[in-house]
Amino acid sequence: MPAAVNDWRARSAVAFDCEKTPVTAHGHMIVTNHPLASAAGAEMAAMGGNAIDATIAALFALSVVEPMMVGIFGGGTSLIRLADGREVVIDGLSTAPAAARPDSFAPLSDRWPLYMEVEGQRNRVGPASVAVPGNLMAWAETLERHGRLGLAQVIEPAIRHARNGFRVTGYFIACLNEALPDIARDPAAAALLMPGGVPLAEGDLLVQADYARTLERIRDEGIGTLYGGPLGRDIAARLAEAGSFLRAQDLADYRIVDRNPLRGSYRGFEIVGPPAPCSGGLHCIQMLNLMEGFDVAGMGFGSVEGIHLLLEVMKIAATDRRAATADPAFFDVPTERLVSKSYAELRRAEIDPARAGAYVPRVAGNDSPNTTHVTVADAEGNIVTSTQTINSLFGARMLIPGTGIFPNNYMYLFDPHPGGALSLQPGKRITSTQSPLIGYRDGRPAFALGLPGGPRLYASAFQAVVNLIDHAMTLQEAVEAPRVWTMGQHVELEDRIDTSTARTLAGMGHEVRMVGHVAGGMAAVQFAPDGAMTGASCWRADGTPLGLGGGLARRGVSFWPDPVRTG
Repeated sequence: MPAAVNDWRARSAVAFDCEKTPVTAHGHMIVTNHPLASAAGAEMAAMGGNAIDATIAALFALSVVEPMMVGIFGGGTSLIRLADGREVVIDGLSTAPAAARPDSFAPLSDRWPLYMEVEGQRNRVGPASVAVPGNLMAWAETLERHGRLGLAQVIEPAIRHARNGFRVTGYFIACLNEALPDIARDPAAAALLMPGGVPLAEGDLLVQADYARTLERIRDEGIGTLYGGPLGRDIAARLAEAGSFLRAQDLADYRIVDRNPLRGSYRGFEIVGPPAPCSGGLHCIQMLNLMEGFDVAGMGFGSVEGIHLLLEVMKIAATDRRAATADPAFFDVPTERLVSKSYAELRRAEIDPARAGAYVPRVAGNDSPNTTHVTVADAEGNIVTSTQTINSLFGARMLIPGTGIFPNNYMYLFDPHPGGALSLQPGKRITSTQSPLIGYRDGRPAFALGLPGGPRLYASAFQAVVNLIDHAMTLQEAVEAPRVWTMGQHVELEDRIDTSTARTLAGMGHEVRMVGHVAGGMAAVQFAPDGAMTGASCWRADGTPLGLGGGLARRGVSFWPDPVRTG
């Protein structure tokens, strides 16, 4: 990476090899978890669109090529930095339908590991698991407010890929195989993903004709066709007949929420993220505050001492998240205390540098790692970092017949036991770990990043910030570096961490499990003072950075002057 991109620090020396390469450009940088989605964003940039146009086009395309991760019937959060310096968080998270009640589900147990599970898995699979979707409204309103292009332009690549089909990747098939037992039980989903009873294989062409028609209908009729219009009424009727709490009025009443971002500081950087009901921004700032009292750089990346500290900090944040982070319209979230330096100092004293602490969360949730993320920036200074999902792999693991839509299963995030901070209530927004972050240095954007990953998400975003600032990693190294995770029970270490380190951590009291990966594919952009932007994605998904350089011809230049005419 050019030295200018890493202007505040020296080049790092790390003990692992990166599998992907970054891209650097001055015009636009689009980083998503699928090459066709990145190409859709680049197409908008080539049409004169800005970072917002590119983001929304990429998200629509992802709903086609990553239908297991994201869709118009899901929810998400976008942190946007506009060219004039203004910042806004667009909250398009799903809400509980009006017909839902705190005791709508029958919990199997008051103890772990079955605390969040209910009879018949009704909160996880099928119509009863579907919450009110916010994605389509959030994408369209974000585009209308801050983009240059129209809905018909940005939705076109998605329509094209749904109508003509695309070749599914090995990553897609791995996700499908995990969900196959549930997919096989839904006739519409099985017909699409298991044609003739045979699951799709890597390289197969997936055509989604019904979804193409749904997207065309949205293009022609506007988003009102879902939110209060005929499409929404038809979908709600189908879902209600099948046992869903969702009604047409829920769709008509849904609204996105504009929120002010949270701000924190870490070793001279300003860190900006979303507020509650997203817990990611809040607890990333909290964890960075805890780390600030230690010589993290001196510990070295991947050291036993450094990993132990990361795990203890994660446990403290997890404990506070479960006890105190929920929809602020329903619960008094102590945000100022949680992000304060004084509170970090208080909690930091609890950390034993030699032994694993017992920070057990009061409750835990069913945040799904099956999400997607895009990070997009342009030369004007617009930056979007956006995390979107339908919660579990393929959401409710059903298709709404005739629409091609995989609905969310966001009801799985609510505590099925009444009386808790995260308990199910009508109209309540789900609480998510989504962590789109922007870092500033001396008032200028330094990096923007995010990723999917459910409960592992915000801990992974936090580690990327530590990698960049404390360990002086390049952007590519920071997104690909081995990750660790805990919520207070067992500890997960990616299997690139050496076994001797794992054994030593186990001797300190950590219940260690080696795993193939922690959380999902990160999408990140780094900014240099000269205007260069570097994009990076990691091996944990089909992530692809695309940068646009070059530009239009110099004004006044023509291909060849006309010959001088004489006589």
